Amino acid sequence: MLDALSLGAGLSWASGLRLYLTVLLVGVFARLGIVHLPDTLSALASPWVIGTAAVLTVAEFLADRIPAFDSLWDAIHTFIRIPAGALLAAGSLGHADPALLTVAALAGGTLAGSAHLTKAGTRALINLSPEPLSNWIASSTEDVLVCVGLALALFVPLLFLLLMVGFLAFSSWALPRLWRGVQGGFRGMAAHMVSRLGSFGGKRD
Repeated sequence: MLDALSLGAGLSWASGLRLYLTVLLVGVFARLGIVHLPDTLSALASPWVIGTAAVLTVAEFLADRIPAFDSLWDAIHTFIRIPAGALLAAGSLGHADPALLTVAALAGGTLAGSAHLTKAGTRALINLSPEPLSNWIASSTEDVLVCVGLALALFVPLLFLLLMVGFLAFSSWALPRLWRGVQGGFRGMAAHMVSRLGSFGGKRD
């Protein structure tokens, strides 16, 4: 049960950051026999799923490093990463009791949503700065986090679950502050644009 909980938590959390990379890594590990997945997740080891995930991983790798476009990508994937995290969390328990699967799906969706919203809020704040290098640093950091996090979830489950408790505590503290910062930044940008337009109109007069 500990391994199943860690697998579900790892897949849902990582999906909130990098869904396609998560599916690709776990699928390859299962295909090579490095990890054993329950029957309910056996489709992840399919060559078709692995190939599709590889193509989408490359697409996300590029999209996530383009300032502003990465936030659009995140907005669209709000409707993909969170449901996928819920499904993967439920699938990690195998053929369990339906009530338990429902609880796992809700917990997985919550964990995926926390990771996704923390990522999206952080990237939105970064995009308020015109300096492009920060996007590459943030994206590369997320790639490393997913790889390390999945490795811990698969091979050191107890440590990973303890870290997830810390992550949930951190995200509950950070998310309100992130979104207040994003709202303040956009209000500042809007005020600056209005000011610029006003000064331009005054010069024309």
